[in-house]
Amino acid sequence: MTDEQQPDVRWAPMEPAPSNRGRIALIVGLVVAVLVVVGVLLFFLLPRGEAPTPGASGSPSPSASASPTASASATATPVPTTEPEPTTTPDPDPTAPVTQPPTAPDPSLGSFRDSVRTWLDDSLTGLDIVGETSGQESLSVLNTLQADAQRLAESAAPGSIATEWSDGVAAYQQALTDLRSSASAGTPSSDVLTRARQAVEDLRTLVEL
Repeated sequence: MTDEQQPDVRWAPMEPAPSNRGRIALIVGLVVAVLVVVGVLLFFLLPRGEAPTPGASGSPSPSASASPTASASATATPVPTTEPEPTTTPDPDPTAPVTQPPTAPDPSLGSFRDSVRTWLDDSLTGLDIVGETSGQESLSVLNTLQADAQRLAESAAPGSIATEWSDGVAAYQQALTDLRSSASAGTPSSDVLTRARQAVEDLRTLVEL
């Protein structure tokens, strides 16, 4: 083994590594530039409209349209129904004088005569026909005479002749009833016919016909 002189090894300072800051700055700048370009393109290409107000949508929601009705029905207060109070009529005053309804004015004799003239005239004519006929023909005329006699009874006579008029009409009606009974049996009785004529004449005299 030979003793060879080994080289003397010494540590030399290492060269500093190159800095990467410039490369990183370049990359960041490129990214920023790309984002700017994309933002500009989106700004010009996308459609622009009026911005909706916060909380408002383009179409009304069903809940929004239905809420006024629901709230109105929920908040409507029922109207109380009041029953009408019974009306009470005041008791009549016992001390108040009792008033009678006004009585009809007493007709004059002339106006009463004009109102019954036709029925009295027809009575004499009808009795003449009854005396000349028989059977159904006499009964038909007697029906008319009895209807006229009822109208005479319902006519309000003046107070001065009211009693005589009422009695005279009653006598005439009775004579017609008896005359009808005899006519139903065949020929009207002449005695009853005479009595009926006399009753009519008495009524005519009473009203000055």
